[in-house]
Amino acid sequence: MLNDTLRAHWPLKRLPDIAHLEDGASGWAFYLCTRKELRNNRQGAPFVHVVLQDASGTIAGRVLENVDRFKDEFEAGEFVRVQARADRHNQRLELVIESIRRINADQDRREGFREEDCIHSAPRPVEEMWRDLEQRIDGIRDPDVKRLLNLIVSREAERLRVWPAALTVHHAYRGGLLEHILKVAEVGIALARSYDADPDYVVAGAILHDIGKLRELAYDRATSYTLEGNLLGHITIGVTMLREAATVLDDVPPETLARLAHLIVSHHGSRELGSPVEPMTIEAIILSAADDLDSTIHQVKRHQAESVGDEPFTGYHTRLSRVFLKPSGR
Repeated sequence: MLNDTLRAHWPLKRLPDIAHLEDGASGWAFYLCTRKELRNNRQGAPFVHVVLQDASGTIAGRVLENVDRFKDEFEAGEFVRVQARADRHNQRLELVIESIRRINADQDRREGFREEDCIHSAPRPVEEMWRDLEQRIDGIRDPDVKRLLNLIVSREAERLRVWPAALTVHHAYRGGLLEHILKVAEVGIALARSYDADPDYVVAGAILHDIGKLRELAYDRATSYTLEGNLLGHITIGVTMLREAATVLDDVPPETLARLAHLIVSHHGSRELGSPVEPMTIEAIILSAADDLDSTIHQVKRHQAESVGDEPFTGYHTRLSRVFLKPSGR
């Protein structure tokens, strides 16, 4: 084992991206710090817990030593340079951080730092997804539903192109909300055909069900809850945004507005899961099912991708309360 003096002068390797990081790897890398918390372990000793991100994914990290030295060297939402080793903790890969500091732009760009390499984004290009969204809206036959959607989407276009769908649970990256909307619409349309439901309202529900997250969440590289988001939640905010648009148009039939609002308030599927009412139309049932399906499968795929080791099953997923069989070839 290298002594500390020799180790200090030994050139460190650059770590691979998060998606290809393996247990035991050590070196340095650039990341975006999306979360930072000062915690205490069971013995009461402080440590810094962080969530780090690059274009390929996210990983948790811990500063266990020299906490007083490093805790003020960076903040959540900043790009950082990290020296660390990868370690499996509770069957999940984490980084044990030896040093961490905010980026020095002039110095670190010479070593290859680029902001775009540190931001986890949807796999599909934004412009491609945006064209898909426009086509979905163009295909709507109900003129009142189409006018409402065009107004809301045009008003929110800047944020809708880049907003994440959640803080951590699913599609929690740049463009994740748009990606989620389109998948819910795709699945919802297939179900609408099978059950002879109105595809206009299914597509509208896909676009509107999480629209309140544009105000519930603040996003500027890192994601957090807004004051409005904490106090009201995205369901209440979404209905408010729908009614604001209807006020501008002035002549939307009350029944149309009520059916669209119902899609928003019922999409969690039950009161226990946060919906004020349960789905009462076939379109609302389809929307709730498609939303839950996309959220769940996205969590499973991410958990499978992040699972390390040669075992056939993943570690235990605390939110979904089970383990999962890894895809063949993993």
